This record gives sequence, structure tokens and C-alpha cells, in this order.
Amino acid sequence: MRSFLEIEEYIRDLERISAIDLPWGKLAGKKVMISGATGMVGKMLIDALMYKNTKEALGVSVVALGRNKEKARGRFPDYMDADKFEFVECDINEGIEYRGKVDFVLHLASSTHPKQYATEPVATVMANVIGLNNLLDFAVKNGAERFLFASSVEVYGENRGDTEKFDENYLGYINCNILRAGYPESKRAGEALCQAYREQYGIEVVVPRFARLFGPTMLLGDSKASSQFIMNAVYWKDIILKSEGTQEYSYLYVRDAVIGALVCLLKGVDGEAYNLADEKYDTTLKDLAVELAEMSGGKVIFELPDETERKGYSMAQKALMEAGKVKKL
Repeated sequence: MRSFLEIEEYIRDLERISAIDLPWGKLAGKKVMISGATGMVGKMLIDALMYKNTKEALGVSVVALGRNKEKARGRFPDYMDADKFEFVECDINEGIEYRGKVDFVLHLASSTHPKQYATEPVATVMANVIGLNNLLDFAVKNGAERFLFASSVEVYGENRGDTEKFDENYLGYINCNILRAGYPESKRAGEALCQAYREQYGIEVVVPRFARLFGPTMLLGDSKASSQFIMNAVYWKDIILKSEGTQEYSYLYVRDAVIGALVCLLKGVDGEAYNLADEKYDTTLKDLAVELAEMSGGKVIFELPDETERKGYSMAQKALMEAGKVKKL
């Protein structure tokens, strides 16, 4: 497999991130710990920071946390043994064994697709509560300057029909007594835990709430409908739609998710949550499926979901996000 750093389009994305007008000096010479390092956002964020080191001598050190060193070697072949990069193999639910000083902690690790929600429901909840608690504990004991908790559009639950788009103060509806509630409810609990740590221990916390993501760092095992559509299109296969496709969602390109996370980390107000979405990608599943089928020369085929898929699917029919708050930064 080619390194991402050999792909011209990917390098242009890293250049775009690097060029954003941010107070990058806050990271100069500092150490950043990132959980979920091999995930979709973690991968591109780490590449962006290492790119900034190479091109502008930022001097930021990255401590990447993940459960599988071999997987990390496949995701980061260019600097697994490089200066300013350190991979720590660990399960955050069992604690953090790192002994060095860390200045910023970003918790990006989470189950993020339907198959995981259905087949690993306990781990889904634990990463957003126990894993988060362990990282917050670590950050407090290390005197970290700031903590970032990656949350989700799913904290809003279902649109009650009283708004077109969710802003950060919207309170939707989640049926907590079903299996699928594990992900959104644990994200909500995680946000509350962050507020508790702010109050009790004085650590600064910011919370980006991500829309549904897409982009080149997507993992092949991602079972989200949009991810499956994209992978089928890439391999010239028909697009499989397992619902009527009327669900209307906000999406965000992973490069812009990384930019948004950095904006929150470096410019966000302590204690605040920020929606990260791009309105030009608001669409229904059916429209997305049709557009990708047209691009790849295939067709859209309807299939009933199997039992595992059905358990993992979101119940939300309309989940559009208002991102004006983060744009003001």
C-alpha cells in the first residue's frame, strides 16, 4: 500500500490545513497526546502536525495512542521511528501508562460506525466514559493546558420537528432504553464528565461535535451507509441502499474536520461545544447514493438490512447542523 504522503491530493489537504490562520505558536515545542490515532480524524490530524513540523519547524511532539502497533505502523509508515513522534500501544479503558509530560490531550478514540455499535456495545459506551475518564485523569495529573473531547451530532438525538438545524443548545430526543442509544448517550455523558472535571479540577476543555465524516483516511471496515456508498463507488460496484434513503444528514470532509478540531483546540472558549459541519454537504442518503452511482456508472439497489445492521442504524431522520458558532472563531 502506498504511503498517504505519496498522494498529491492528500498533500494538498495537508497544505490547506497548514495554511489556516491559527495561533500555531501555542503548539510550538509542546507535546500533544492523541487517542484514536489510527482513526479517520486522528490519522489526518497527526499527518498535518508532522507536516507542519517538516515545513515550518513547528517543533510539536505527538504521542499517539492506539490498541495495535502493527496497525499504527501501516497508518504511519513514514515516521513510526521518527523524532517528534511516539506511538503508545494501550487500551485507554484500562488506563494510560505514559510517563512523560503532555501539554494537550485530544480524545478522538471511539466506536464510530453501526457494526461496532451492534457488536461491541459495551466497548462503545466505555470508550466515551471510562476511557475519557482515564484521559481526563491523566491530563489533570500532568497539568495539561487544554483537553479536547470529540463528540458527535448524535448527542442531539432525533429532531422533534421544532427546528431546521441543530445549534449547540438544541435538546433532541433519545430513547435511552435501546441498544443503539449506547453511542449518543455515552457521548452526552462524556460531555457532562468534561464539565465536571472543569469545575472540580480547573482543566480547560473544548468539545467539537462532528457531523458525519468522509474522506481519504476512512477505514475499510467502516460500516456507515455513506462510507459503504463511497467504497462501492470507488470499486465500480452498485450502491446498496438499505432504507428508503429519506434521512437527511450533515456531512463534513475529514480535512475540514481536522481544521475544525484545531480551531476548537487553539481558539475555542473553555467549556464550550462547537458544531463542525459544512452546509454544502447537507443531503439525503438517497441523493448521495444516486450521485455516487452516477459518478461510478453503477446503479442504486435496495436491500433489507440484516439484524446486526438494523440494530446499529441511527433512528434520526433529520440531523442537520448549524455551524455558525465555530465560524465566528
